[in-house]
Amino acid sequence: MKKIVVIPGDGIGKEVMNSALRILESFDLPFSYEFAEAGDETKERTGHALPEDTLEACKNSSAVLFGAAGESAAEVIVRLRRELSTFANIRPAKTFKGVKSLYDDVDIVIVRENTECLYLGLEFEINSGVTEAIRVITEKASEKIAKFAFELAMREKRRRVTALHKANVMKKTCGLFRDVCRRVSKNYPEIEFNDYYIDAGCMYLVLDPWRFDVIVTTNMFGDIVSDLSAGIVGGLGLAPSANIGDEHSIFEPVHGSAPDIAGKGIANPSAMILSATMMLKHFGYLNIALKIERALEKTITNGKTTPDLGGNLSTEEMTDEIIKNLD
Repeated sequence: MKKIVVIPGDGIGKEVMNSALRILESFDLPFSYEFAEAGDETKERTGHALPEDTLEACKNSSAVLFGAAGESAAEVIVRLRRELSTFANIRPAKTFKGVKSLYDDVDIVIVRENTECLYLGLEFEINSGVTEAIRVITEKASEKIAKFAFELAMREKRRRVTALHKANVMKKTCGLFRDVCRRVSKNYPEIEFNDYYIDAGCMYLVLDPWRFDVIVTTNMFGDIVSDLSAGIVGGLGLAPSANIGDEHSIFEPVHGSAPDIAGKGIANPSAMILSATMMLKHFGYLNIALKIERALEKTITNGKTTPDLGGNLSTEEMTDEIIKNLD
């Protein structure tokens, strides 16, 4: 029996989490669910965005299913990634039939290093009007994420890995990351490798996304590029993610808590459901994951969606349609 810690979090996190659990419970899976609290509301009530009992439950879990956090995101999900040593953040960007997007047949996976870079939060005020941030890039973490990207490409039968960096300006930090990726690529002759400066890479993503298959990059660049890629395929409502470590894993939609629509019952549950399918794949339940993905795609193609995707259904009604299409 796998213990899944469920953290709905803030805003629409509660609504979309309910949808994902309804989908998962449609199958006879060896999962037990333990609910835990974190986020803005928890911080307001307890003084801690990520209570120690929640963190302890996550450390003792098979996986964490996370909804959304508001202003406390850095205290919750960023800390969780670090505490659980989930060094790889995987963010697919794939087009769905029936969703208005820039292109029709994009299928990219962004592999983002998750433990260092500027997101360590090493910021200081030097004096009035002057601040600094320290960017940390290590050979060990760069090698680990590069190997992960190539192994993912091999496992999913993808053809190319592209590293994004800014080594022409940040010669030490990005230079190290680039050089390590190039070195690791020599161990995978079956996979084509290339690298671009991050600014050129963003341009190519918009103009010619088919030149990318697997993208590997540093923490902050990965955060930015994954949102850009989500915009290309129709928005954050379709953007799931997985945080993978040697012992722990966290699955979460890329979107935030969306306070402007929270409580209205119209949040798109797709990204949360797709994050749950990433969890299923991680545990080896590939057939069930694909069945859910096909049901979701059929639902979207039929126009049975929430308003952000052009439909007029509520979150629960769209979930009902997906469950119908599981058959």
